[in-house]
Amino acid sequence: MEHDKHDEESMLETIVVPRTHDLGGGFEVRRALPHRDRRMVGPFVFLDQMGPHVFNAGQGLDVRPHPHIGLSTVTYLLEGEISHRDSLGTVQDIRPGAVNWMTAGKGIVHSERTGPQARAAGSTLYGLQCWVALPKAKEEKDPSFSHIGAGELPIVDGDGASARIIAGEYFGKRAPVPVESPLFYVDLALAPGARIGMPAEYGEQAIYVVQGTLDLGRDGSFGAGQLLVLKPGAAVTLAAGNGGGARVMLLGGEPMDGPRYLTWNFVSSSSDRIEQAKEDWRAMRFPQVPGETEFIPLPDTLGRPVRYP
Repeated sequence: MEHDKHDEESMLETIVVPRTHDLGGGFEVRRALPHRDRRMVGPFVFLDQMGPHVFNAGQGLDVRPHPHIGLSTVTYLLEGEISHRDSLGTVQDIRPGAVNWMTAGKGIVHSERTGPQARAAGSTLYGLQCWVALPKAKEEKDPSFSHIGAGELPIVDGDGASARIIAGEYFGKRAPVPVESPLFYVDLALAPGARIGMPAEYGEQAIYVVQGTLDLGRDGSFGAGQLLVLKPGAAVTLAAGNGGGARVMLLGGEPMDGPRYLTWNFVSSSSDRIEQAKEDWRAMRFPQVPGETEFIPLPDTLGRPVRYP
């Protein structure tokens, strides 16, 4: 982890360099949010980079059924595919450029696996998954699932920069994703030498560097795997650094309507509600995922919910 101190002219509030965790078999995950130096950015309370990883034939991702409350999960792939199943009866494969947006609300269960064809042949997997906390008024809404194909997402192109609006609204374009609060999530590719302005459209904004090097002018250059949280009101110019291209995710939104608590897969404005969700999963009161016979047990080591921020 790294947290630089910048002078008054800096546009950066915090720099997070997440640790990499091996989930087994060499499959690595980088968790940028939550972090001890930055718990949330707008409603984004969780940000994981999955891979890049190569699965040999016969191997694959197997995230067994597990529950969520009080949030939406956002799955976006750069390479490979994942088969999603949930307790609503949804069965949906996701591939690069598309969005799986699952709103847990009062409770949902889902699994994420490599599909049978990709498992048999061997496959790659590289992508990001975020959790977006729901506003208090929407935390207990009925669960839902939306899949938005890559061709349905708006793209802003020009001067070597290409931005796909994954969710919310940015650069004057809105994605057809059912968000519940003001936010933005953008996949931005910069060709060598390309530059683009990132306007201060929301109260909290950040940049996650996925590939290549990002040049932020007087704030310096940043390599892949760093989350750069901007100061409120900061508008910056993004450029591809070191003579190569870059790929970054832009994310953020308006500050949440109060703090959130997070434990395991549960997010809520109430710590008591999370304790109830833990007991409901322990007692198998959540709905089941059709076609699944496995599940992830509630960890024995869970403590009281952590308050963010």
